[in-house]
Amino acid sequence: MSLHDDPHWPRASAWVAGDCLPQTIGTLAIVGAPVARGSITPGRCDLAPAAIRKALQRFTTYDLNTGRDVRLIRVEDGGDLDVAALTPEEAFERIVAATSRETRGPEATVLLGGDNSITRPGVHSLGAGVKHCGLLTLDAHFDLRHLDAGLTNGNPVRALLRDGLPGDHIFQIGLQSFANSEPYASVAWEAGIHVATADCVRERGIDQVLHDALAHFDERVESIYVDLDLDVLDRIYAPATPGARPGGLTPAQLRRAAHMCGAHPKVRALDLVEIDPTQDLADVTVLTAAACLLEFASGVLHRLSRE
Repeated sequence: MSLHDDPHWPRASAWVAGDCLPQTIGTLAIVGAPVARGSITPGRCDLAPAAIRKALQRFTTYDLNTGRDVRLIRVEDGGDLDVAALTPEEAFERIVAATSRETRGPEATVLLGGDNSITRPGVHSLGAGVKHCGLLTLDAHFDLRHLDAGLTNGNPVRALLRDGLPGDHIFQIGLQSFANSEPYASVAWEAGIHVATADCVRERGIDQVLHDALAHFDERVESIYVDLDLDVLDRIYAPATPGARPGGLTPAQLRRAAHMCGAHPKVRALDLVEIDPTQDLADVTVLTAAACLLEFASGVLHRLSRE
């Protein structure tokens, strides 16, 4: 028997492909949304869904911290939508329709981007109406660029404000100095968006920042969407993300955030975006994304185990 075929080392890639334990207690949906034509910095984010799935081969399904196996959750992987050649405007309805179907049954859904433009249709897919949703972003940027030239990966939050998402229902974590501009910061302040910079996360700790954000949503929204842009990481950990800069978060902080979000009962969906596998080094960025997917699933499992 090959060491790679060890039956006592269940691979996360097999779990995503349908290998679950006999008595599951919930379902996690996965949808690939490889949109890349709206990117401010051209790249191959459309290759990320396949790269993340492949990276799962290098992980098991056992969470040592909780003593649980995520195979207690059944995965429904819907594959990748045929949106790689579409603009964000053209892809919008297709992503909303496909993701809406997935969010009706499973406990939570993971969208594999693609660039950050998929966040807007992801929020709309929750079905409660954007006025009743909360948006939690882990991102180095506000994503509040103007809309005059159309939708891009730099303005999904601005577009959601236009769609009616209240600024008070937006919490942005990990933003960096010298990676944003005063005009767009002013848009955030005027809209009432809540901000915790990367320095704030280091000072207060990711647990406290996430706890405060989720508690804020608890009292105000019916469902929560989490946008996990890998450029929130320090660039040394995320060479595959064009927008990452020195001074960002660590993979450990991001994994912890993904787990906490998965554990919250109002979190219905999470996206993983802005990864160009052709620019990665030693697969460090896609491995972190894969680990965050598993942490999110482990959080969902923790949620279900408490019910």
